[in-house]
Amino acid sequence: MKILKRYFDRMRPYFEEGGRLHSFRSVYDGFDTFLFTPTATSQNGTHIHDAMDSKRLMIIVVIALLPCLVFGMYNTGYQHWLASGEEVGPFRTLLLYGFLAVLPKLLVSYAVGLGIEFAVAQWRGEEIQEGFLVTGILIPLICPIETPLWMIAVATAFSVIFVKEVFGGTGYNIFNVALVTRAFLFFAYPASMSGDKPFIAHDQILGVGTPLPDTFTGATPLGQVATMSGDSAIHMVGVNGAELSTWDLFIGLIPGSFGETSTLCILIGAAILLFTGIASWRIVLSVFAGGAVMSWIAHMTATPAYPVSMLSVGDQLCLGGFAFAAVFMATDPVTAARTDTGKYIYGFLVGVIAIIIRTYNNGYPEGAMLAVLLMNALAPLIDYCVVQCNINRRARRTRPNS
Repeated sequence: MKILKRYFDRMRPYFEEGGRLHSFRSVYDGFDTFLFTPTATSQNGTHIHDAMDSKRLMIIVVIALLPCLVFGMYNTGYQHWLASGEEVGPFRTLLLYGFLAVLPKLLVSYAVGLGIEFAVAQWRGEEIQEGFLVTGILIPLICPIETPLWMIAVATAFSVIFVKEVFGGTGYNIFNVALVTRAFLFFAYPASMSGDKPFIAHDQILGVGTPLPDTFTGATPLGQVATMSGDSAIHMVGVNGAELSTWDLFIGLIPGSFGETSTLCILIGAAILLFTGIASWRIVLSVFAGGAVMSWIAHMTATPAYPVSMLSVGDQLCLGGFAFAAVFMATDPVTAARTDTGKYIYGFLVGVIAIIIRTYNNGYPEGAMLAVLLMNALAPLIDYCVVQCNINRRARRTRPNS
């Protein structure tokens, strides 16, 4: 690293004002600050520097996502082998297959997103922010494994440009960029984002795996439940036809979006974020509380007309992208509520709305994405109301008795 650092220091004059490569100063600074701790300091005034800068914050979030990423690799290989009807291969083979399946999607996501951010920063003459370090890994995690690369590229470009950059870049967007990418894909290409085919990797990759038969089915558990009708019992089965238990749903060896299936791995990531103070425990707790309350109400008033309402509270919280949204999406500090009271309200409503959408809309058996995006829009209003209530309360205390 010292050799690399000396090389960067030697190249710096070329990117300074007047250097022959000064037009690419933002690109140089982006790589330099990512690889090394910046040495620039304030020249006047008194400043207190926190050890937790945005780069370290983003890296910790990426670390918290790694359990979901690694499990997603294994589960991708596992579901592929189940669908093929062959004996499940060894752990390293399943992991390798999942790695080969997700790697192109990670590369496309980062290449498109960072490419746009580098270009915009260079055009504006600004520093490159680290916000897309997290967004770039989130996008493949919340998409089906069979999402075409060109779709990921188009959706990522749309989100980075129209959800982030037009608002001013990192820290100014009002909607979660990764979730808007997923929403764009769902509404623009619904046939490729739902059903029983997109969630299972089909093809052999570099000699690993086996092509799947055309007759295989890989519907997610929520997708299965949503299509049931006139039945008083819920039957969720895996790709191999075995009935799924709540424990199976919690562990996550089921079809689903790449990184969203394992509630266990999501909770490991939550522990990292809460221990480091990056995620708000108020939001995480409130999302699960809102989801549990609404799930209980739906279960107590269950009807065969809405099959998802017959799921237990535990099943509701483990299925789909609910847990992932509660930990990694709703807690986004840029788009979430910022007052302490507002965080409770914001999180609780995310949980309630997510369960309402997935329960009472049989055509859309997943509500977490839309719930978070809706509450992103309402978060400023929630904070405004909380602040105004505090102002009015204090004004009444100082008002003389009449």
